[in-house]
Amino acid sequence: MTTKLKAWERPHYAPGGGEPFLFYVIYGNIENSAPLSRQQYRSLGVPSGIELASYGPSKHPEVPSSFCEGYLWDEFKNQAPNLATQVEGCDQCLILQGTPEEFATLNYLRDTVGLITYLLDQGGCAVYDPLMFRWWAAADWKEQLFVPAAPVPRHHTVILVSDEAKSSLKWFHTRGLRKFGRPDISVRHVPLEYEEGVIDLCNRLIEHMAFGHIVPEGRRINMKSLPCGGIIQHGGNLDDPDFNNVHIEVKLNL
Repeated sequence: MTTKLKAWERPHYAPGGGEPFLFYVIYGNIENSAPLSRQQYRSLGVPSGIELASYGPSKHPEVPSSFCEGYLWDEFKNQAPNLATQVEGCDQCLILQGTPEEFATLNYLRDTVGLITYLLDQGGCAVYDPLMFRWWAAADWKEQLFVPAAPVPRHHTVILVSDEAKSSLKWFHTRGLRKFGRPDISVRHVPLEYEEGVIDLCNRLIEHMAFGHIVPEGRRINMKSLPCGGIIQHGGNLDDPDFNNVHIEVKLNL
C-alpha cells in the first residue's frame, strides 16, 4: 500500500492571480534508471503540465553551454570556481519547464523539488534557476529546498538591491514569484532609514502571495517601519527582463 504524500497546502489561494511557471536546468552525468522513491523524495514525479527534456551530444548539443555565459555565469564562476568548471565539463543537461495544470495547492512545487533532488542524487551536480538568478550547488539545494519538507517561499525567491541614480537611494526588487503565479515586487527610491522596513515588507508579500493571496490594486501599506500612505500598483509584463514576470510597484509616501 502506497502512503499518501503530505500535501503542500495553499490555504489562501484565490483564482485569477496568474499561472505559475517553472524553469530549471539540471547539470551532470545523470543516470535516472533507478526508480524514483515517492516516499524518500516526497514526489509523484513530473507534475502534469510540466516537461522534462534531456539535451546533449545527440540532441541540441549547443543547449548545455548556452547557459554558461553572461553576468550570472561570471558571478557563479567567481563564487564557486570548482563547481563552475564541473558544469562546463558537462555535455548534457536536463531542462524542467512549464506551467502546472493544478496550482490550487503547492504540490506541483513539492513534486518538482523532490524530483530534482532525485536527479541530483543520480549524478546531478548543479541546478540553474534563471527565475531567481541563482546557480544551486547540489548540497545547497538539498539543505535549503528539500530538507525543510515545506514550501519555504523565501528560499525560492530573492530580494535584489540595486543602486538608484541618486547614490543615497536603493531599488529593492524580487525575482522568483512567477513560480507561484504571482507578481514580483518593486520598491524604488528607498532611503537608508527605510531599508529594513522594505525588506520586511517584501518578505511578508512573498509569503502572502506564495500561499495564494492576490494583492489588490491600490492596497495601502500599513507598517510601523514605513511611512503611512504608501500604495501598491500593478504593472509590467512577462517579457520585462528585470523580473521575467509582471510585478507590483510599491509606492512609498516619501
